[in-house]
Parts: sequence; C-alpha cells; structure tokens
Amino acid sequence: MDIEQDAIAREFDKYDKNYADTVADSVGIPGLKADFFTRVKADYFIDLLNDNLGGSTDKDVLDIGCGVGLYHDYLSKNIAGLQGTDVSQACLNTAKRNNPTIAYTPYDGSRLPYDDNSFDAALTICVMHHVPVSSWESFSSEMLRILKPGGIGAVFEHNPLNPLTMRIVNRCPFDEDAVLLKSSKTESLFNGAGFSDVKSRFILSIPPANRILRNIDRCFSRLPFGAQYYTIGRKPE
Repeated sequence: MDIEQDAIAREFDKYDKNYADTVADSVGIPGLKADFFTRVKADYFIDLLNDNLGGSTDKDVLDIGCGVGLYHDYLSKNIAGLQGTDVSQACLNTAKRNNPTIAYTPYDGSRLPYDDNSFDAALTICVMHHVPVSSWESFSSEMLRILKPGGIGAVFEHNPLNPLTMRIVNRCPFDEDAVLLKSSKTESLFNGAGFSDVKSRFILSIPPANRILRNIDRCFSRLPFGAQYYTIGRKPE
C-alpha cells in the first residue's frame, strides 16, 4: 500500500464504529439518518442489475471500498453472492461483525484481491472521491478486470454541481481532502478503462423513499440537479 492509500486507510480506521452517525451529522437534517441514503442507493443498484443483467437473484457482486458494510444487509437479500473489500481493516472487522455471512477481503488500494472475470457486477459507493487522483485510472481498470464479460460496473458519487451536496461534504470530517468527480470525468475514466455503453444518471433530486418516488426521481435523472449520480458501464463480451 502506498503512502496516500495508507493515510486513507488510517483515516477511515477512526470511523469503524461511528461511520453512520458521522454521515448523519454531516447531512444535518433532523430525523434523516444515513440509513435512508444507503437504502436508496441499494435499491437503485438492484434496479440496475434487473435492467441491465436481466435480474439480481443469481448474480455475484463485489463492493469495492465497502467500509463498514452499511447497505450489505439490504443488498444480500436480493443477490446470489456479495463480497466486500476495503483498505481499512478496522472497517472490514466491523462489517464482518455486522454481516457474518459475507466474505470481506483487505485491499491494498492498488490491485483488487480477486481473479479476472470473477463477478457479474461491481459497485463502489461514494469511494472514488477518496481515491488518490493519480490512481483513478487504475481503480477503473481494476473494476473492469474483475468483471465477467458482459458484467456491469457502477460508480455512485456525490454531484459537485449540487450546492446542498457541497454543503454536506464540507461538513463531513472524513471528506476534508476529498476530490469530487463530475459525472463527465467518471464517464471518461470508464471509457478509458475499456467499458462500453457508459452512461450517467443523477439521483436524489427528490427523496425517493419508495418505488413510486424513485420513478419520479428518474424523471429528472438526465438533469444535473440530483444530490448524487451513478455512472455505469459494461465489460465487452
């Protein structure tokens, strides 16, 4: 692990027991917990599996930069197999305690600890803005490498064009050194890595607490208003 990645790992080791509370405090909306946002993104990811791979219940998925595995309880109920990897061993230990049936593997921040063509899908949620800028290209290439041909990769990220998002990021102690990526940059990284069918959609223009509101949220998905966005791409067959 290089110096930058080691510093990131040590920073997140501090939040292995209070990550969700720290996020909720940064959001600063009374009664709105981090659990709400994790569930929304988990629901969106399951939708992506259904829409792009014809279903989710028979798919093997890797979560890159999984942290304490906040949303793994939601995801694991809808997919065949879920694994997680992270540079923070302390966070992985917490994730394992909370989700004992899921396999977690340490990651050195350079090469993912999995063979080529291992997973039907991979996702990373609000992680890339913590990855050193010099490693963005290799991070994207590694996601592609571990996917099976035809598999999909998905990056969920903060939308730096949304002022509320920027307010939350600026309040969050572990986002102090974050470098946010516009959706166009994430698309460029995916295209450069060799993904096909790359596209982005904005989410959280409204609070999509259920499927009906999620469908309404999708109506605004091509406009850069949402608090976050996802970029997806497919590994060529």
